[in-house]
Amino acid sequence: MSAGPSSFPDGASVDLRRVVRGLPGATRLDPGGQGLWWAVHTPDGPGTLHLERRGSTLYGVAWGPGEAWLLAQAPALVGGCDDAASFDPPPGRVREAWRRRRAPLLLGRTDRVFDAALEAVLGQKVQTALAERSQRLLAVAYGEDAPGPVALRLLPTPQRLATLSGSALHRAGLERARADTLIRVAREADRLERAGQLGPDVLEQRLRSLRGVGPWTAAVVRLAALGDADAVLVGDFHVPHAVCWALAGELRGTDARMLELLEPYRPHRGRVVAVLREAFGPAPRFGPRLEHLPVDRYDRPDVRLRDRGPTGRRSAERSARGTRTG
Repeated sequence: MSAGPSSFPDGASVDLRRVVRGLPGATRLDPGGQGLWWAVHTPDGPGTLHLERRGSTLYGVAWGPGEAWLLAQAPALVGGCDDAASFDPPPGRVREAWRRRRAPLLLGRTDRVFDAALEAVLGQKVQTALAERSQRLLAVAYGEDAPGPVALRLLPTPQRLATLSGSALHRAGLERARADTLIRVAREADRLERAGQLGPDVLEQRLRSLRGVGPWTAAVVRLAALGDADAVLVGDFHVPHAVCWALAGELRGTDARMLELLEPYRPHRGRVVAVLREAFGPAPRFGPRLEHLPVDRYDRPDVRLRDRGPTGRRSAERSARGTRTG
């Protein structure tokens, strides 16, 4: 049974393509980017939300036990709780990029801490494609079908993930370190959700108390779950280079240099990073791309691991047979 439709009148300024990228879990974008689907475990049970823009108005319809929660959460998802009006950057490239935007860059929040943490742990030290693959495998193996008219698969509940073994998570492409971290996060899911209700600082402290959770993972969770405009992805492979390139014209950057350049923009440093990456793109790239090779395929006889040198040519090759996968 569905609930709705409900309307949210400020839909003209909402970029649903950007919103859907910030939603952890099962999502789908309608053709043309005029609507999105999101399926998630809410405090009231599983639910599916569909947001659709018609003219300058957003309409929402929801299904499942969590339908009422999803409709109440919809304004926050699209940035309705974001205080972008207080952002007044000093003269410079950020101010120019901010003023060129047709609408403010709004940061949404899901208020679902565990789902954001699950996605963040899957993304630790691997390419996005591998993290997304692990998420799909976990949803297929241990999730359930989402309510509603579209075929979406919910992520596993923390209770289900907490019972899994390392070998089960290995089959989803996780090595021992990420598997152990994910199990620890799943066992602390209730405490993490309560910490999220107390604000970004309390959530950061609770997350960082877990072994395997560092500043990058905590920032990803704060940004997605709480829409924290000051969350900065310290430890990211690309973000320091992009920020230093956009603000200082430096081809390569470090976390320390990035934080130095972002300091004048507190408490909107995370917003500034998003604006810069959208306006100026990534820093120039050098060398070959890393190959996508899931850890659950390392021990297959037909797989070969390649170690490429700075010229992009293969400098060493060895069989993966017998390689330890941790």
